[in-house]
Amino acid sequence: MPDDSQTHHRRSIRLKGYDYAQRGAYFLTICVLGRELLLTPEPVREMVQGWWNRLPEKFPDIETDAFVIMPNHIHGIIVIVGPEELGEHTGSPLPVIVQWFKTMTTNEYIRGVKNLGWRRFPNRLWQRNYWEHIVRDETDLSRIRKYILENPTRWTEDSLHPTAPTGLEDS
Repeated sequence: MPDDSQTHHRRSIRLKGYDYAQRGAYFLTICVLGRELLLTPEPVREMVQGWWNRLPEKFPDIETDAFVIMPNHIHGIIVIVGPEELGEHTGSPLPVIVQWFKTMTTNEYIRGVKNLGWRRFPNRLWQRNYWEHIVRDETDLSRIRKYILENPTRWTEDSLHPTAPTGLEDS
């Protein structure tokens, strides 16, 4: 198969050689495409929160930790606690988890647009990728939890605020 890396120019955000199936905590940021402020209405926030809460039901080998819904992105911690081998997801459960979350929230958001008059989104709800940080230790986990919980109070200074210079992009 020809190398198309020069064509697509998408760099991986994954840590080279890291097994995202191994036990541990992961800090995620998932952004709405184009920084659209689509996550502000309470029914939308409840829907997103509901799908976040369902993650451990769908993926029994994970737990969710701190989580916040911002007007155009979410922050959350997912902890893989399950067995060493996660079956079909071995090597990539984190991307599978994020994709499932994005799919479920997008589908329900579309239903909200059709049935409840929610604001339409162009093209797709979420940016193609997401940002993740492997939580290194308890100190790192405490710092990230604090960041997540305090994020709403710093919204106007947030790099993803609509008036901020370009932040996390759809890469």
